[in-house]
Formats: sequence, C-alpha cells, structure tokens
Amino acid sequence: MRTVRAARSGGPAYGIPRPARLTAVALLLALAALLTGCGGASPAPAAADAAGPLRIGAIPDQDPEVLQRLYGTLADSLAEDLGIEVEYVPVTDYAAAVSLFRTGDLDLVWFGGLTGVQARLQTPGAVPVAQRDIDEDFHSVFVVNRDTGLTPSDDLAPLAGLRFTYGSETSTSGRLMPAFFLAEQGVDPEGFPGGPGFSGSHDATLSLVASGSYQAGVLNEQVYEARAAAGELDPAVVRYARTPAYADYHWLLGPDAVERLGADLPERLTDYFTGLSADDPEDAEVLELFGAGAFLPTEAANYDQIEQIGRDLGLVN
Repeated sequence: MRTVRAARSGGPAYGIPRPARLTAVALLLALAALLTGCGGASPAPAAADAAGPLRIGAIPDQDPEVLQRLYGTLADSLAEDLGIEVEYVPVTDYAAAVSLFRTGDLDLVWFGGLTGVQARLQTPGAVPVAQRDIDEDFHSVFVVNRDTGLTPSDDLAPLAGLRFTYGSETSTSGRLMPAFFLAEQGVDPEGFPGGPGFSGSHDATLSLVASGSYQAGVLNEQVYEARAAAGELDPAVVRYARTPAYADYHWLLGPDAVERLGADLPERLTDYFTGLSADDPEDAEVLELFGAGAFLPTEAANYDQIEQIGRDLGLVN
C-alpha cells in the first residue's frame, strides 16, 4: 500500500518535482570525473510518477474533524484495494468542491445531488460511479426550537412565520429539495422573516436552531439521525417534519483521472464501492462512516429531477 498524504485546502499539496538545474560548473566537474575515471556521475533521480495520486474530496457538509476521519479512512482503503496513491484534499465550501473538480485539482468527489449535477455539467466527460443504498431514498428533516411550541406535523405552513435557516446555499438536502417541498405546500422558500439564513453545514444548522439564533431549519436526515444516536442532539431541537424521498449523494469521477490512471478506472472504482461488504471488518468501517449498508452503481439519469429543480430555482445554468 502506498503512503496516503493529506493535502491542504484549495488544491493538491504535492506536484511533480522540477528537474534540478545543473550549473555550467557542475557539468564540467561531472564530465571531468567521467573522463579521468576518478568518479562517476551520480545516477539521475527517479522520474516522478507521471500519473500522480488519485485526489479525492467531498462537499464539507459536516464538521471538518468528522470529514477528516471519514475520508482519511476511505483513502487508506482505496489505496490498498486499487494499488495506487490516494490523497484526500479537504475543501472550504461547496462551491470550491465544484470548482476544483472542474479544474482537475480533484479527481473523485463525494457530491450531493445538486453539486454533482453542477460539477458534471461543467466538466465534460465526468461520470457518476456509485451512490449509497440510502441515496436512492433520501430525506431531509425540518427542525424547530422547542420554544416555538410546535409539535411534529406534516404541515409546513407554520414554518413560514419563523426565522429560518437552510444549510449551504447549494446543498441538496439542506436547501434545494426542502425549498421545493416548501413551495409545494404554498410556503415561499425565500419569504421567511428577514430572509432565510444559510448556516453552511448540517451540524451548524442544528447548533443555530438549538441556540435560538434561528427558530427553525432543515438538514439531511442522515446527519440528524447520526447525532441523535450519538446523544449529541440538544434537547432544545425538535424534529418537526420529514420530506418525501429524492435521490442525493454520489461519487463523481473526472476525465483527467481516467486519462492518467487508465480507461478502466470508472469500472474499478464502481467495483470497489459496490464490493464493500459489511461482513469484512475493514469494509464495515467504511460503510459505517458513510452511514450506508452498501454502495450501488448509479448514472446521471438518477439526478434528472435534481437538475430540473435546480434550473427552476436558478441554481443550475
């Protein structure tokens, strides 16, 4: 297994080293040593691996420490299985993940439904390779502060008069689909008092609602359930409503990686993800960190609804 190196946010930490520039004096000395038999020229340094590492990233939808543990573990597993160097590159926000994928600074990215659509449309040749079993039937949950007095309901109308926060502006589960379902029930998704907030992540949404900075918010159900199971939910947060199902997160592979690492890379990655088994302890750790029972193959058509809603809301050009 090759060493896995974490890069700094914003791009890969390691590039191909530039060849050393020999001075005229060094050249003359080397030539003299060769001619006189007093020494031999030093062997040339090994050429850098032209293919480079597989650089993986993800939208920063949770706390950075959670993401570092998750993708560090995945990078180790991928490197061992594929026999290539794998490098996790953390990013600062959703837009940065899309931008770095487009420029080829990220090769394989864990996107939400909307950011995946945006990245694929901006990067000709990009291909979805896998999604979790839960991403076929994903949900968001609306939460309220208990001081609102609201109790669980399917009626979203009472949220209209509350100070409300989404997650990231381009989050599928923290903004796009909740806005769609609010509008379906006659609630203006931008009409909350003072305008909606944007917390930046699902964990931040929970914190803001718990503190009362916002009276209500929305986040992805998986994060909510994970925090509840870990006993990390503030009792001030009340789960109010659950959205209908939609397709969401998936792995997207860029064309540069295929050119560098082989035409069979998409198939190898799909085989890796779909081959993860809960019966294998190392595989089970990866699946648990992703909150999945398994990974499944996926295709661009699975996100047609996301693309259309994104266009309707002006989030996809």
